[in-house]
Amino acid sequence: MQTNTKQLLEKYFGFSEFRPGQEQVVETLLSGRSALAVFPTGGGKSLCYQLPALCFDGVTIVVSPLIALMKDQIDFLTARGIPAARLDSSLNLDEVRSIGDGLANGTLKLLYVSPERFNNERFLGQLQRTKISLFAIDEAHCISEWGHNFRPDYLKLADAARRYGAERVLALTATATPQVVKDIHEAFGITPDDGIVTGFYRPNLELATSPVMATERDGVLLRVLKQRPPGPSIVYVTLQKTAERLAEMLSESGLPAEPYHAGMEDEHRSAVQERWMASDRGIVVATIAFGMGIDKSNVRYVYHYNLPKSLESYSQEIGRAGRDGANSVCHILACLDDVPTLENFVYGDTPTRNALFSLLSDLLSRGPEFDVALYDLSTRHDIRQLVLKTILTYLELNGVLRQGTPFYAAYEFRPLPNQNPVSIAAAFPEAHRQLVTDIFQTAKHGRLWYKLNPDEAAETLTVERGRIVRVLEVLEERGHIELRTADVRQRFFRLNATDDTEALTDELDARFALREKNELVRLAKVVKLIGLGSCQTNALTAYFGERRTTPCGHCSFCLTGEAQRLPEPSERGQIPDALTQDVQSLRDTYPEALGEERQLARFLCGITSPAVSKARLGRHKCFGILEDHPFGSVLAWLAEG
Repeated sequence: MQTNTKQLLEKYFGFSEFRPGQEQVVETLLSGRSALAVFPTGGGKSLCYQLPALCFDGVTIVVSPLIALMKDQIDFLTARGIPAARLDSSLNLDEVRSIGDGLANGTLKLLYVSPERFNNERFLGQLQRTKISLFAIDEAHCISEWGHNFRPDYLKLADAARRYGAERVLALTATATPQVVKDIHEAFGITPDDGIVTGFYRPNLELATSPVMATERDGVLLRVLKQRPPGPSIVYVTLQKTAERLAEMLSESGLPAEPYHAGMEDEHRSAVQERWMASDRGIVVATIAFGMGIDKSNVRYVYHYNLPKSLESYSQEIGRAGRDGANSVCHILACLDDVPTLENFVYGDTPTRNALFSLLSDLLSRGPEFDVALYDLSTRHDIRQLVLKTILTYLELNGVLRQGTPFYAAYEFRPLPNQNPVSIAAAFPEAHRQLVTDIFQTAKHGRLWYKLNPDEAAETLTVERGRIVRVLEVLEERGHIELRTADVRQRFFRLNATDDTEALTDELDARFALREKNELVRLAKVVKLIGLGSCQTNALTAYFGERRTTPCGHCSFCLTGEAQRLPEPSERGQIPDALTQDVQSLRDTYPEALGEERQLARFLCGITSPAVSKARLGRHKCFGILEDHPFGSVLAWLAEG
């Protein structure tokens, strides 16, 4: 194990000194202990696992939801002679095989994967045969169910680190309140002394706020963009259609603006990002899909055309400005008209009580061991997939279910050129030759592809399912076949045959109601920060546990000495009486998708759901007709009718 960290820092990364906190994290890991690094956005978190990876014998697994981060970091590392790769669905067969070889022979130093990769049966099989010297989890705040971006897949990571023998763990985040920090420590077994928090205060960021009416906002944005010196800029918006409209308006006004959102083709998005990265004055108008993991140090301006949904989101988004230390402006165009739309996103994730009861009745009727396809469950019970995963996670935490290893119910394979079943089988020793032949004969043969259900084949051939899967993997590894998987299914075990469905439904219903309330409180704290009658910067850092007593001197309150006053939201018209007849017709025609008041309120506010998608109602004339109305008022109107 190499431990001269200063030499490695200069040789591979070109730095003579560590940034604040980095050396302490690295030394903790080199001492064999796990660590938590809470650094501000752009504070150098990635080096905290990249450098130690060079010192260890095994591989460093880096778990991140950010594809852009993976690509950028791998390019950076490989350019410096550090063997690094990412494993995702975009790779071809040769690339996947090369990664497998690197894991097997120990030459790969860093492997980047998404959290969802831990639902992949083949990947988990590889991990069992791999020495994991460091298990690094980026965006670790996602493990906390009371954090701002809870992701159920993250709860599995702590168990995965233990199950696959990771020698040490590094959790990293830029946005963690004290409660979330506590949750991360407990989940990954990190001692409080090994949590390194460097602080959230950024002295080079001016936090500007301009309370505006919705009708004024376009003009205000255009004016400030033209008044300020040009520089790389991000304009954050809530909706994809807003990104398109604003980018067009700015472009027609002579500004180099382009839209960026998740609804664009990958190739188009990448081209926009690359042009912006190379520009010293480009403007990208983007939803929150943009910026995660992007390393551009000279972003001069971050504008929030729409309100951010939480202080965590706001902190993360403004953290992309001024990473080079130069002065940068973070400017909110604050308008209370944004609140209903942001609240509707929150309401859209809360399942109805009937949906919860239907799901639980289904799950608890399936016997002591069962497997399910999450897509089917989501559609059948009208619960979004991410929410469904959260429910299943809650059931695990409550001791109702235990999740087993996910598996694929379907494997498809085809011999590569100059290969055929007979020649492939002949390449194996006699003890294995017959099983290879049997697998080809048992599979359903189409024009090019063979299709195989491993469970059915195992029963037919009276061998273990794992042997069949492993043979297919070996055939792929040795270059005999192209292999692809489909129909991922999640295996569960019942832990208590006497669970009360009604009681569990009540408990989950209350839990989601509390989550909904907490998300709405988060949004309210954004509005409160904007109108605060004291230093806004100090209030923001205090939210994350950093107490400052000296006013910053570079927020709107410090610069003006006055609290910002938000104008009242635009008046909304009454819900038209004529809509009552349409609503009744929708209820009668689509009872499964729109039979309940909450389902209807979501639909009228433009919030999609699995049942709405299944019924193809996204283009109905009434979908989103009340998107500017508060969800609560729409729900109350439906209850009265």
